[in-house]
Amino acid sequence: MKASDLFVKQLEKEGVEYIFAVPGEENLDLLESIRKSKIKLIVTRHEQAAGFMAATYGRLTGTPGVALSTLGPGATNFVTAAAYAQLGGMPFLMITGQKPIKDSKQGSFQIIDTVDMFQELTKYNKQILSGVSIPSSIREAFRLASEEKPGAVHLSLPEDVAKEKIKEFNLIEPPTTRRPVAEIKSIKKAVEMIQNSKHPLILIGAGANRKRTSNMLNEFIEKTKIPFFNTQMGKGVVDERHELFLGTAALSNNDFVHCAIDQADLIINVGHDVVEKPPFLMKEGQKVIHINFYSASVNNVYFPQHEVIGDIANAIWQIKELIIPKNWDVSNFLKIKQKQKQNFKELQGHRGYPILPQEVVWSLRNILDENSIIALDNGMYKLWFARNYNAYKPNTLLLDNALATMGAGLPSAITASLINPEKKVVAVVGDGGFMMNSQELETAIRLKLNLTIIILNDSGYGMIKWKQQNMNFKNFGLDFNNPDFVKYAQSYGAYGYQIKKQDNFKEKVNEIINMKGIKIFDVPIDYSNNKKVLFEDLKKINCKK
Repeated sequence: MKASDLFVKQLEKEGVEYIFAVPGEENLDLLESIRKSKIKLIVTRHEQAAGFMAATYGRLTGTPGVALSTLGPGATNFVTAAAYAQLGGMPFLMITGQKPIKDSKQGSFQIIDTVDMFQELTKYNKQILSGVSIPSSIREAFRLASEEKPGAVHLSLPEDVAKEKIKEFNLIEPPTTRRPVAEIKSIKKAVEMIQNSKHPLILIGAGANRKRTSNMLNEFIEKTKIPFFNTQMGKGVVDERHELFLGTAALSNNDFVHCAIDQADLIINVGHDVVEKPPFLMKEGQKVIHINFYSASVNNVYFPQHEVIGDIANAIWQIKELIIPKNWDVSNFLKIKQKQKQNFKELQGHRGYPILPQEVVWSLRNILDENSIIALDNGMYKLWFARNYNAYKPNTLLLDNALATMGAGLPSAITASLINPEKKVVAVVGDGGFMMNSQELETAIRLKLNLTIIILNDSGYGMIKWKQQNMNFKNFGLDFNNPDFVKYAQSYGAYGYQIKKQDNFKEKVNEIINMKGIKIFDVPIDYSNNKKVLFEDLKKINCKK
């Protein structure tokens, strides 16, 4: 058997459905092997987008997504996607080509040391030197990509190794595994701390989103009646319509939810990782229980007093079974929740043209059902969605608060639509982030996806403008011009529409969202009240009133 055939057969053993790829000449043997397999090759228009798509597949399924590139510039284009997956906890395998390593006649043309390049961005990183090692290398890559904390892995397959004839080989069946569970003494200590607290709060982070701990957390919250809040990447783990939901920590301090955090004497921190922008800043006298698959990484804003290490869902179940509910004093937390609800309600009433970000958030929440998916790129609107958009189910609001890279919104939405064809999927992107991978419109159309893309157009880098303004600097260096997005959409064969002053944004989107195919809205956005709402007004919050 040819080594490239063996490579693909082991990928099939691992359950690979798709490979997102920009192939090159060094991949041609592997490409031919993929052609003869049941794996579907999805050709993209840029390797970075292929990586984002594969990482999102890993995020949504828990199984590593796979992306393929050639050597040199193809491999370097994977770097941002590798960091995106590694920091965001998304299982992701990169396969890169390489010139022959035994007898190359092209000198150093296009050759860089890709293994060295990916060393700091991966959990496993290897060049395959012999065809017989392919099954074990792939199995180890999948094992490490999937284990907590999930992340990126890389295999380099040189051209001459891919051509090798393998006489004896063994495919490796992925084993059945169960994650380790927390030790009972640690569980009992956590129960004791919760029982002895007066004002406990639950924080739900990204780790709880990955392993589907929703049911156990729901049962724990229903039994104890302890209020909860979440990080940006923990949104939707527990339905945010719940009466005990206090909000999302979209900022690190000085928001309504931080009034509750500051008054808590114990925070039960479920699945948070300090790689995500801090949801709160720990202070002296406040205790934190760290419940996660792995121990806490301590720094000056996070230093938990107790850790429960093991499968999160099992740990929550064990604590739930042992804990005896008591009348914890959470009355102030619920008063703060009412203040926040009133503030959000007031924001929803402010409409205008160009469209305000809160109008976009409010409209989409009213249009979409609980199973619909929004994929966000990175920009100012991400804060508005994190604070104001209630997610009802896990992974229905896809955002990145780890690497927080621009350019991932459209590729992520493409994957979400590909593997959930029955659901409405909406990409909400800024004009800056959209143009970084807008060429993938062709990929979406070729795949015959049904996808709505909302481009929030302010002809600039709005998030950085907000920061620049808050620092009292002059507006400089952050403006640009855009193409006519309607004509741009039409040039790919998509439907394009620019929201006009006379339009009702909600009605227009609702009218178009059920159409088949790719629909693009150019939405002029007004960020002029960012400073007032998300900076000045928050500084005026009086937590004691």
